[in-house]
Amino acid sequence: MGTCSPAQSHREIVYIVDDDSTVRDALSSLLRANGKIVQLFSSGHDFLEFERNDNSACLILDLKMPGMNGLDVQSVLVDLPSIPIIFITGRGDVSSTVRAMKGGAFDFLTKPIEEGTLLAAVESALGADREKRRVASERSGLMARYALLTPREREVLALLVKGLLNKQVAAKLGIAEYTVQVHRGHIMQKMQVESFAALVRLAGQFETLV
Repeated sequence: MGTCSPAQSHREIVYIVDDDSTVRDALSSLLRANGKIVQLFSSGHDFLEFERNDNSACLILDLKMPGMNGLDVQSVLVDLPSIPIIFITGRGDVSSTVRAMKGGAFDFLTKPIEEGTLLAAVESALGADREKRRVASERSGLMARYALLTPREREVLALLVKGLLNKQVAAKLGIAEYTVQVHRGHIMQKMQVESFAALVRLAGQFETLV
C-alpha cells in the first residue's frame, strides 16, 4: 500500500497490519499525532511483500486476521531482518499469547488499547530496535576491520588479548620480540584504535572474534 518517500526512509517507521480499517485508521491517527511515521497494511501478505527501507522500526500486528494471521506472519519474519512485533487482538487466548511470546513478540496488547499503553510500547520497541541495529553495525564494522589483519597478525592479537607480554608472544610463535611489536602496531592501525587497552575492550565485547 504505497511506498515511503526518500525523507521517510531515513526515519523511524511504525508499521501497522490489521484487516480492520477502523482500527488501522485509529492507531495511525494516534501515532501520527505523536510524531510517528506510519505505514498501513490490510494483510500480512501485503506487509511481507513490502520492501522495507527504514533506519529503525516496529510492527503493530493484529493476531486474528483472515487468511494469514499474525502468528503466520511472525513465523515468516523469523527468517527475515528482525523487527520488534507488538501483537494486538480483541479475541486473545492463552495459547496464542504463549505462541506469540515464545516466537519473540515484543509485547501483546488487547483491544481496546489504552493510548498511553500503546505509545509506551511503541517507544520501547523502537528503542530496542535502534539499540539492536547499533550493536549490529558496530560488530559489522569491527569484523570488517578484523578481516584486514593477516593470519600472523590474528595469531598475535589472539595471544595479546589473553594477557601475554610481547616477549611471551614472541616465544610462543617463535619470532623476535621486535616483530611482535611491529605486528602490534599494524593491528592497532588496522583496527582503528588509539590504545591497546581499547583494542582489548573491543575484543572482549566480541569474544568469538579471536
